[in-house]
Amino acid sequence: MKDRRSQSARLGLLILTAFWMLVILPASVLAAPYAAYVMDARTGEVLHSRNADTRLHPASLTKMMTLYVVFQAVERGEITLDTKIKISPKAAGEPPSKLGLRSGQKIKLRYLIRASAVKSANDAATALAEAISGSEAAFARRMTRTAKSLGMTKTTFKNAHGLTEKGHLSTAHDMSILGRHMIYDYPQYYNLFSRRSTNAGVRKVANTNRRLLASYKGADGIKTGYTRAAGSNLVASAERGNERIIATMFGGKSSAARNAKVAELLDLGFSRAPSRAKLQKPRKPRYQAGNEREAGNANTSSNVAKIIRQSGAVTTSYRPKLRPVSAEAEPTLVTEKSSDPSVLTNDIRTALEEAQTTVNVDIVEKTPPLEPQSNVVLAKAKTEVVTRLSTSGGRHWGVNIGRYPSRYHAEKILLQTALAEMSSLDGSLRKVVKQPQGFDANFLGMTQETADLACRRLAARDVTCFMIGP
Repeated sequence: MKDRRSQSARLGLLILTAFWMLVILPASVLAAPYAAYVMDARTGEVLHSRNADTRLHPASLTKMMTLYVVFQAVERGEITLDTKIKISPKAAGEPPSKLGLRSGQKIKLRYLIRASAVKSANDAATALAEAISGSEAAFARRMTRTAKSLGMTKTTFKNAHGLTEKGHLSTAHDMSILGRHMIYDYPQYYNLFSRRSTNAGVRKVANTNRRLLASYKGADGIKTGYTRAAGSNLVASAERGNERIIATMFGGKSSAARNAKVAELLDLGFSRAPSRAKLQKPRKPRYQAGNEREAGNANTSSNVAKIIRQSGAVTTSYRPKLRPVSAEAEPTLVTEKSSDPSVLTNDIRTALEEAQTTVNVDIVEKTPPLEPQSNVVLAKAKTEVVTRLSTSGGRHWGVNIGRYPSRYHAEKILLQTALAEMSSLDGSLRKVVKQPQGFDANFLGMTQETADLACRRLAARDVTCFMIGP
C-alpha cells in the first residue's frame, strides 16, 4: 500500500515539475521544428537538405517576399521610391519590431523599404502592403501568387510582416528559392540586406543580421526572422571568389545558436560546391494579376491607392487602326506586304527617315526627302549622311529587347517597339548585333536613367528587356 502511495506521489511530483517547466522556460528553449536547406546560388543545385519541405512559420523571412513584390511594383511603374505614403492606424499599431511610425504621418517609400529590409520593422511592412495593394489582405494574396510564379509551391502568405497567423506558412526550400530570386532578379536593391545600418527617414536603424555579416567572411545578407512559434530563422547568403552559397535555417533556439548553425551550413556549402560553375540565373517571372482588385479595399487616406484605382498599370497595348490610303498614295517602301497590321506604311517611312538622321549625328548637309524606287527597301539619299553614336552626356547605355533568328526579324521588332514606345526611346539608335545564336535587337545611345525608364515601360507592356551598360 505504501509502495502505491509512493508511486502516486512521485508521479504527481513529475507532472507538477513538467507543468512548471512549461510555465517558466522561455519559448525559445522549447525549440520549434528544425529545418535546413543549402544551395549553390549560381546553379540552384541542392547541397544539403533536412526537413526542407516541411511547412513551418517563416516569421520575418516573410518580408523578403514583401520587398520582392514592392520592387516588382516599382519596376512596373505602379509606384516610385519617392512616393510619400500616409501611415494608417493599422500600420502604426503593429507590434515590435517597428520603426515607430505614427498614424497620419507621411514618409517616402524608400525609407519604408529600408526599415523593412534592415530593421525588419512590422509597421513599415504593413505600410508598404497598403501602399501597393490598398489593403494588407489584398497584398498578401499578391504575395502568394508571386510565390507560386517563383516555384514556391508550399508557401501561403496571410500578412506582410510575418507575425504568426493561421495558414501563414512556408518551407526552408521555398525561402531559399526566394532568396536566390532576390539576388538575381533585383540586384540593384540587394545591397540593402548587407547594410549594417541605414537611414530610415525618421531615424537611423541597425541591421538585425549585423552579427553574422560582421563575423562570417563573404556574408552579404539576406534576412532574419523570429517569433515564438517559429524560433530563430535565417536565410543567409555569402560569396567567396566565384562561389555563392545560400543557407536557410528554421527553428533556432536563439539568435546566437542560429548564427553558429548557419555558419556551419555555409561552410558545408562552400566545401561541396564546385569552384567553377556556369551561372544559370533563375527565370524572372512575369507579373500575373489576380482575380481580386488589388486596390479594391484601398485605404482612402492613401494617395498611392487613389492613383492605382484611377489609372492602374498598363497591361495591354492596343494596335492603331490602319490609315486610309488614297488612290494617289506614294509607292510603298517595302517589297512584300507586311502580315503584321501594327506596322504601318507611313510610320515605317517616318521611322526609316529618322533612323538616317538620328539625334547625335554628323550631317554633311541637309538631306533631301527620300526618293522611292521599285524593288528596293530603302531609297538612296542624294547626299551622304555619316552616322555615329554619341558618347557625350553619359549616353553609354542601351536596352536589349531580345535575340531573333534573322536580321530582318530583329529590325522589324526594333521598329515596332520604337513606334509603340516613342516617349522613352526617342533619340536612341536602333542597332542589330549579330551573335553566334542569332541577332540581338538593341536601342543604344541612352543615359542610364533613360535606359532604366525605357526598360520599365517596356516591361509593363510585357516586352522582354534588360539594360546594356558601358
